[in-house]
Amino acid sequence: MSAKGKGGRDKSRGEGGLSGRGLHTKVRSAKGRKLSSTLWLQRQLNDPYVAEAQKRGYPSRAAFKLLELDDKYHFLKPGKRIVDLGAAPGGWTKVAVERTDPENNAQGLVVALDINEMEPVSGAKILLHDFLDEAAPDLLKEALGGKVDIVLSDMAAPATGHAATDHLKIMALCEAALEFAFEMLKPDGVFIAKVLQGGTENDMLKAMKKDFKTVRHVKPPASRSDSAEMYVVATGYRGEEQGLDSSTSSV
Repeated sequence: MSAKGKGGRDKSRGEGGLSGRGLHTKVRSAKGRKLSSTLWLQRQLNDPYVAEAQKRGYPSRAAFKLLELDDKYHFLKPGKRIVDLGAAPGGWTKVAVERTDPENNAQGLVVALDINEMEPVSGAKILLHDFLDEAAPDLLKEALGGKVDIVLSDMAAPATGHAATDHLKIMALCEAALEFAFEMLKPDGVFIAKVLQGGTENDMLKAMKKDFKTVRHVKPPASRSDSAEMYVVATGYRGEEQGLDSSTSSV
């Protein structure tokens, strides 16, 4: 029997929070280094999430975004079947494996896909492929072997520096992931995807309320405050029950 923490929280799951703050590090400008690069390096060195990711063995600070979302909404449970889109460098995949433990739950499965290579994650199947390629859905379906409980998407296109263009590109990826989720989710399934604030995400959220019982727009603490990044968290996929009253939905 696993130990319970305050409020009945299962300690075996771990927590997504930070263990403490480190000392501030100032980076000196170097010859040939742009000011923007110096500021980025200084931010990385002083980012508590970066330090904590290194401490816990996560490949990037992005792992804490999923940890924090799950700490709040509790969707990553042992035995769940999960697909992780845009998985590289593997932080979300590792969190999914840690919290669902597919190696010790026969029904559990974690399948990750990305166009970029990533290190193997014990307990997960990893596919190297472009999700927008027409062959990707069939490759995923073969690896999954059936419906899934959760579709995760942290996909993002390379930034152009033009806010409107970047917004449209990431929303196109989100919509593609949503179409896949509509086809592959079990009833009562969960869809979580990265979006950028910019207007059109609200239209997608309204449309999603027809297919999910609850739809939320969430910015986890690990998302930098100066970023337009947010996550859509949709739970209770209606499946065959589509079109029922969506009064429980919220943004």
